[in-house]
Amino acid sequence: MSGTTTASPVTTIPTTTVRAAARPVVDVRRRARGVPAPVLCVVSMVAVQLGIAASKPLFGVLGVAGATFLRLFFAAAVLLAVTRPRLRGRSRRDLGLAGLLGVASAGMTALFAGAVDRLPMGTAATIEFLGPLAVALIFARRAGHVLWALLAGCGVALLTLFGTDGPNGAGLDPVGLAYAFGAAACYAGYILFTDKVGAVFKGFEGLAVSFTIATVALAPFGAAEAWHGLATADTPWLLLLAVAGVALLFPVLPYALEMTALRRMEQRVFSVIVSLDPAVSATVGLVVLGQLLGLPQVLGIGCVVLASVGATLTSRR
Repeated sequence: MSGTTTASPVTTIPTTTVRAAARPVVDVRRRARGVPAPVLCVVSMVAVQLGIAASKPLFGVLGVAGATFLRLFFAAAVLLAVTRPRLRGRSRRDLGLAGLLGVASAGMTALFAGAVDRLPMGTAATIEFLGPLAVALIFARRAGHVLWALLAGCGVALLTLFGTDGPNGAGLDPVGLAYAFGAAACYAGYILFTDKVGAVFKGFEGLAVSFTIATVALAPFGAAEAWHGLATADTPWLLLLAVAGVALLFPVLPYALEMTALRRMEQRVFSVIVSLDPAVSATVGLVVLGQLLGLPQVLGIGCVVLASVGATLTSRR
């Protein structure tokens, strides 16, 4: 999916639609000021997982890559409309960092979508969370953190070796597992580059630029699928509206909430709260999609969550 012509199915979204969709982001920044920061983090995590759950029905119509491409396209359009970033005067290093963040974001989003399409949400989210956990353990550089790494490894073993997918007890899809581990690697890169991009861009400008690059990076893999899905749909505008709603749930609103929360709380507290993300994902998967997890999977998720909390609380700051 290369070239400019393949992106044509989504370039027909009216400017008024993008501006209307951008208003909730501005409202979030205003209304979130009086909400406790930990509450913002929890709401952000729930929004992310609801957005992922809402994406699954779109996969059958637009394809995994097509739905992900459209979701990123709309998110980039909203962020560009809100921030209107200025690239003039930016150094090659700044633009390069935004580009690397965009590529990491594209890989993380696309691979995780592929994992969720083949695995229970809780399992996919837990394996993906190994990315930030690995970053925390590597930078901690303390002997005691080996225990937390071993605990996380036990959790992954429980998930992958003893976990099942669905009521028939079938083993987990190996391709889905590969996607999840790939998403974890991209998640680690995303964390590293987000910190650097946030230091050189103000507000959400860095995110807007990186999301635009992520959309371009996914175009060769998802634009053709998106075009085919829209061309064969009975109501393509309804489909685009659904994608827009999902894009607001994830990633637009969660990023706005998280950035607001980070400005009002310590990084360590934020990391502890975010460590609950696999458990939130499993809960949303159960409530929204009816995905029942076996005891090994529940124990595996618990091990990874505990390892993340422990590594965060015992790290030096």
